[in-house]
Parts: sequence; C-alpha cells; structure tokens
Amino acid sequence: MDRRRLGRSDLMVAPIGFGAVKIGRNQGVKYPRAYALPDSHAVERLLHGVLDAGINLIDTAPAYGSSEALIGRHLAHRRSEIVLATKVGEQFADGRSSFDFSAAGMRRSIEQSLRALCTDAVDILLLHSDGRDLDILTQTDAVAVLLDARARGLARAVGLSGKTVAGARAALAWADVLMLTYNLEDRSHAAVLEEARAAGVGVLVKKALGAGQLDAAAAIGFATAPAAVGAAVIGSLSVAHMRENLAAAASAAPAHACGASHRETSHA
Repeated sequence: MDRRRLGRSDLMVAPIGFGAVKIGRNQGVKYPRAYALPDSHAVERLLHGVLDAGINLIDTAPAYGSSEALIGRHLAHRRSEIVLATKVGEQFADGRSSFDFSAAGMRRSIEQSLRALCTDAVDILLLHSDGRDLDILTQTDAVAVLLDARARGLARAVGLSGKTVAGARAALAWADVLMLTYNLEDRSHAAVLEEARAAGVGVLVKKALGAGQLDAAAAIGFATAPAAVGAAVIGSLSVAHMRENLAAAASAAPAHACGASHRETSHA
C-alpha cells in the first residue's frame, strides 16, 4: 500500500483517511441525506474493514458525538496500525455544538479524548475552529496549549482544522499539519497548498466530496493530486465505498511519484 509522508513529520498515511463523524453523530451535519447511527457491532465491522482495506488514518473529534469512545472500544488493540487524529476546541452534546478555546477547557478536552480513545497519545491533534481562525490563533491560548501537548508527548503532531485562508497561512508558522477544504467547487486554499509544502507542513483535505455533492472519482482524484496533500479525509458507513475511494485516489498517485509518495509501513 502506498503511503504519503505528512509534511516534515514521520507520519505515513494512505491517500484516503476515514472521517469518523458518521459513526457517532447524525445531528447538525451537512450531508445531503439523513442517516441512522450504526450500532456498536456495525461500527466494529466498519472500523476493522477500513483498516483491513489499507486505510490507516482515522480522524475523529469530541464534536463527533460517540465517535471517540467507539474508536477506543473497537480499535485499541490495533493502535499500532493507526495514524489517529482528533481535535480540540469543539464539543457536541444535547444536539448542539459548543466551543471552548481556554487553556483549562482545552487541556480538559485533551484528557477526555485520550481516555475515550484508550490511548496515551494521539498522532495528530488539531484545533477545531469555529470559523474565527485568526481570532482563536491570536487572542486565545489555543496554540500554546497545542504546542505544550506536543512537548508533553500527548500528540506527535499538532495543527489547525480551519475554515479561512488567512487562518491557514497564520498557522504555517507553528503547525505540523493543516486540515483544509479543497475540492472541485472550492479551490480557495490552492495557494496555501504550495505554501504548506514549502514550509514542510502536512495537509489533510476535508470536504473533498463537497459533503457528498460531487462525483466521487473525479473529486477524489482532484483533491489528492497535489503533492502537498497527504490524504483526503472522507466519511462513510460503507467499507465498499471506502475501498472505491482508495482506488480513485490511486489514479492521482503519479503527482507524488518523485519523492512525495513512499511504499512504507505507517508509524502510529
């Protein structure tokens, strides 16, 4: 299985990552069709099927409802196979999101995530922005808390899951990883991709399928083609669909042929 190095880190990821929102949350999401949450047994089959397909990046968040706890329950014994990403700053409870970027709130959230995920550390810890990227980065202690978490060994890499070009650019000064929107209908971060590659910052693409509105094969090829991109993170409740997504990403592999793609075992 081809793996791509995530920026300057030693993290190697398949070009498709599994976005785990659908296993834990179905309220207040932007998918075009409603879906029922799978039961625990279905989640177990899905998670193992995704890993067995060769997808090693699992992306979750406290804002994804019961997602973290389900991943911890079913994948703790396969932790060494996973590049595990979670986020901090947003919580979801009683049908609504809340945001807390205070130092105390973020530290508490990180501790809760590690307990839920049944791990001592995550591979990637991202700031879960509410859209006020620059304000959060410059007016709160969020960046200091992330860097402290990395220094304490609670996360191997830290970064921003943001919503604005300005926020992504500001994060290049300290982040190991950016998660940003990039798809056939939203190319606003195109220049940031090159800036991130030059800075050695890894990129994870979110909303590659435009929340399910875009043709999967074309959209995945587009989102994973840039050399800066480590993986496109896609949510699904179907192992078959995730396998199809991985096959679609393989068609974009030539863009990574000159040193950006590696056939190696992932580090997790």
